[in-house]
Amino acid sequence: MSLFNIGLSGLNTAQNALTTVGHNLSNAATPGYTRQNTIIASAGGQYTSAGFFGQGSNTTSVVRVYDDFLTNQLRGALSSSAQLSTYSDQISQIDNLLADQKGGLAPLMQNFFAAVQGVSDTPADPAARQNMLNAGQSLVGQMRAANSYFQQLRDGVNTQVQSQVTQINAYSQQIAKLNTQITQATAAGSGQPPNDLLDQRDQLVVQLTQIVGVKVVPQDGVFNVYIGNGQPLVMGSTSYDLKAVQSADDPSRTTIAFTQSNGNVYQMDESSLKGGSLGGLLQFRSETLDPAQNAIGRLSVTLAQTFNDQHKLGVDLTGQIGGDLFKLGSPAVIARSTNTGTSGVTATISDTSQLTTSDYTLRFDGTNYNLVRASDNKVVATQAGATATYPLTLSADGVDVRIPAATSMGTNDSFQIQPTRNAAAAMDMAITDPAKIAAGGPLRTSNGTTNTGTGTVKVGNVAQGFALPASTITATYNGTGYVFTDAAGNPVTPTTGPTPNGTATEFSFNGITVSFDGAPKAGDTFTLAPNLSGVSDNGNALALAKLQSTKTIGGVSSYNDAFAQLVNDVGSRAKSVQIASTSQDSVTTQVATAQQSVSGVNMDEETVSMLRFQQLYQANAKVIQTATNLFDTIIGIAR
Repeated sequence: MSLFNIGLSGLNTAQNALTTVGHNLSNAATPGYTRQNTIIASAGGQYTSAGFFGQGSNTTSVVRVYDDFLTNQLRGALSSSAQLSTYSDQISQIDNLLADQKGGLAPLMQNFFAAVQGVSDTPADPAARQNMLNAGQSLVGQMRAANSYFQQLRDGVNTQVQSQVTQINAYSQQIAKLNTQITQATAAGSGQPPNDLLDQRDQLVVQLTQIVGVKVVPQDGVFNVYIGNGQPLVMGSTSYDLKAVQSADDPSRTTIAFTQSNGNVYQMDESSLKGGSLGGLLQFRSETLDPAQNAIGRLSVTLAQTFNDQHKLGVDLTGQIGGDLFKLGSPAVIARSTNTGTSGVTATISDTSQLTTSDYTLRFDGTNYNLVRASDNKVVATQAGATATYPLTLSADGVDVRIPAATSMGTNDSFQIQPTRNAAAAMDMAITDPAKIAAGGPLRTSNGTTNTGTGTVKVGNVAQGFALPASTITATYNGTGYVFTDAAGNPVTPTTGPTPNGTATEFSFNGITVSFDGAPKAGDTFTLAPNLSGVSDNGNALALAKLQSTKTIGGVSSYNDAFAQLVNDVGSRAKSVQIASTSQDSVTTQVATAQQSVSGVNMDEETVSMLRFQQLYQANAKVIQTATNLFDTIIGIAR
């Protein structure tokens, strides 16, 4: 027992504590740094006949002021904030595109329909016809531009996925190295914690969670890090790299793959990758980008097909039956890269009014063919392979999927069907000659000039695939019914009729339905003449103009309704994500504040500690000085 040793132990303790305080102060602005404390303990007592006398103090350890619960909370909060922030940034780009009231699709659709109405008002006006073609060209150009913009966003997502996979791998490798260094340092330090290395590892995990959500499992001083459904990123001193690869289902889509211990590459389920900016990108692509691009494609296909169908029911200025007004895209069928069958699967659109904004997957499990709708993962069509007759067609939601032969699909083969994804990219005008616009109806009707009755005649309906009569047809009322003759006086037999329809009587001539009404007198005649020049006829142009308000999409929405719904859906989701992001940022700030209140460096608190340990140092120096004086006194007595 020595007063000198007691004072010296106090000096050492005070110096160690001052060193820790100084380290805290110098790292107050270091990201991820955790405040450290010097743990001081009594050196114990020495027994004498007078009792136990103390032997001073010892520094037992330097530890971090660390709360594992708050740290885990902060990691999760930061991961959620990064996901929502990334999602919000991405979806705002689509929202801005669709909501553009000057250069977007909405005003161009209005201009096009106004031009169609202009042709119906003055069908013989070449300027009106040219204006309709110009407006149509502007509309299809904007459709293609919108699809191109979506594709740029898709390419951007692919690029960012690749970049973030590279970052994930870099962080995983660094965490694995730090695991090794921490284990070695702990062993070399006889179990004392290497605090600064621990901080570095924690900071790397925080940065990793801002890219992708992970689960951290501490084990014997090291961190094991898992991703997705439990795939390891870090196991002790070993890291496992992710890969950015082309999706096996769609080569245009970059997705994430995991390398197994045997070297096999396993494509991960994107829905399992949540959190962080990577989770936000994948969520944006699946929840917003895919449906929005599909919706634009559906709009282009429906508009083009319905206009083409109606345009073919009229005649142009030369008396020719109208052809396609628009060129339109076709569904894409993508074979999975691991398929073993002979392929050949195709898809066509059979009913545009039934189209959805979903993609589909055709699978063969060895027993049944199943067509699965991606939006709700529902089987919408199925056929047992054993009883199938080839070519086999599975139909759902206005889409026909054709399997040409039994060998087209092997067991577990699949095809992704994208009915409308890139349909807008192929949309264009099919005609450039204004005279080719089929504004006129196919048949002119008129009453005889000597008629004495009040009978009337009009074209009631024109069916797809109709044919113009070879010559003028004269309908003569004989008192009980109608007799039809051609220009040469030869009898003409209607395809169908007479068919009662209310007060009218209808006859069909090769797909053209003519309706007679009123009260004709015997001998009254009516003329049905092929419209050999649509100069003064606007019958079909009126029908084209009416398509603007017709419920052509799903039987419940017009073109404008469908586009307005898309704008509203994307706008609502963008606002919802923005609000969620702001709210999550607030939560993250609160958690970070709580974590820093425990683990962060408080300058005032450290200053107080510095003064306290400075006084401790000075006091122990006094103890040594006192011991010296006492020793000198004893030496003086001895002399």
